[in-house]
Amino acid sequence: MQIDWVHFTPWSALAGGVLIGLAAAWMLLVEGRILGASGIIGGLLTPRRGDIFWRAALILGLVASPALAHLLFGTVGAGVSAGLPMLIAAGLLVGFGSRLGKGCTSGHGVCGLARLSPRSAVATGAFMASGFLTVFIIRHLLS
Repeated sequence: MQIDWVHFTPWSALAGGVLIGLAAAWMLLVEGRILGASGIIGGLLTPRRGDIFWRAALILGLVASPALAHLLFGTVGAGVSAGLPMLIAAGLLVGFGSRLGKGCTSGHGVCGLARLSPRSAVATGAFMASGFLTVFIIRHLLS
């Protein structure tokens, strides 16, 4: 992914962060649930009565939001340069990692850190270190 630094403004990132924070706070304070994507998707795979609608609606919103933003604001200057095999491998590794870490970046990094969870602090540190190391290896050692 490439960022157009010449035309970059932090306002869209700030707005997105505020919306994610509000959604996470809403889920915790009103619904008593953690807004972690892997847990929400996992709950769809093993559904409980009365649990399917809100999970499916949340996932549908995550998928539909970029399309809506594209309709409202036009083309965004970001793209993915990886091929389909790399995207599939990355998706499988993310799924494995979120299972291993008992949560994903949204659950640990947004909600867990906000609750001052030591487990989430360790998990988020591991996510970030793994990401830094992967980029370093791919961009500087392998290319």
